[in-house]
Amino acid sequence: MSKAIMQLNALSCPSCMQKIQGALAKQAGVEDVKVLFNAAKVKVNFDENVVSADVLADVVTKLGYEVQNVKVKVAQQ
Repeated sequence: MSKAIMQLNALSCPSCMQKIQGALAKQAGVEDVKVLFNAAKVKVNFDENVVSADVLADVVTKLGYEVQNVKVKVAQQ
């Protein structure tokens, strides 16, 4: 299991948070999603054998939010 942390531009409303969380939670391989409204960050735990951080960032981008950067921490096995 890996963790991706995406830095976004400022989120303007709580419904943005729910839209991002819902879209990412539907992706195969995603286990846990946390959207940090005030920090404009998204933390996603995902299975790197099923989906990549780039694909998850694309999901957020297609919703209309700019992903400034993505950091991935690969879990030690």
